[in-house]
Amino acid sequence: MAETKRKVAKLDPVWSRICDEAEAAVRDEPLLGGLVHSSLLHHPTLERALAYRFSLKLASGEMSEQILREIADEAHADDPALGQAARADLVAVFDRDPACHRFLQPILFFKGFQAVAAYRIAHWLWMKGRLDMAYFVQMRCSEVFGVDIHPAARIGKGVMIDHAHSIVIGETAVVGDNVSMLHSVTLGGTGKEEEDRHPKIGDGVLIGAGAKVLGNIKIGANSRIAAGSVVLHDVPCCKTVAGVPARIVGDAGCPQPAVTMDQILRED
Repeated sequence: MAETKRKVAKLDPVWSRICDEAEAAVRDEPLLGGLVHSSLLHHPTLERALAYRFSLKLASGEMSEQILREIADEAHADDPALGQAARADLVAVFDRDPACHRFLQPILFFKGFQAVAAYRIAHWLWMKGRLDMAYFVQMRCSEVFGVDIHPAARIGKGVMIDHAHSIVIGETAVVGDNVSMLHSVTLGGTGKEEEDRHPKIGDGVLIGAGAKVLGNIKIGANSRIAAGSVVLHDVPCCKTVAGVPARIVGDAGCPQPAVTMDQILRED
């Protein structure tokens, strides 16, 4: 019985699907065989594949691929929650992004997923007190992906950042589970205070492209922030806000706006 339980524990449907997709991708496009094999099929687990991609994308003349690979492998071995969050993020992208047709796409091609995965390593380093290395990872993510997430920020699982260009998330920001945001979103502070100064985003929130959420404010669960809005005050749960400065313009329109990705403002 003990042996049976061990075998069941090793089942990983997300990773199994990725490997099946990878083999199909090599058959369909042999010229990508080297990329797909080195990034996916050569690795026994999703965690090992993520560590490889992390090191490959962020390596530079200042920090070798080998050192970054060792850091990422150590992080995943120390904290299994990193792999669990990555699986939730993968499923979120697949479910919510109509341009995503396979699980392997975010790992290989989508910088939003890759940047969040790298942030999670930086956050692990931060929590271990390795602040300078965490800052290095933040810097490289900003340079490579155009995504600047402070390693002290707290981000939940099941997060999708679509397109992901020019994302900024500040040091004391908190992002809940199952949040979706589009490009050019800022979760920023106001003034020069050094205390708790960034937004707290509830579960299931949808943040439209170019929205700026500023200051130590709370965005209630399952709310929507319209594209281009500037949010300076708390937002209740299940509401839609729009404008500069943003104001409540109606209900969220559905129970889970971050999942449906419905950004249309409808007149009553």
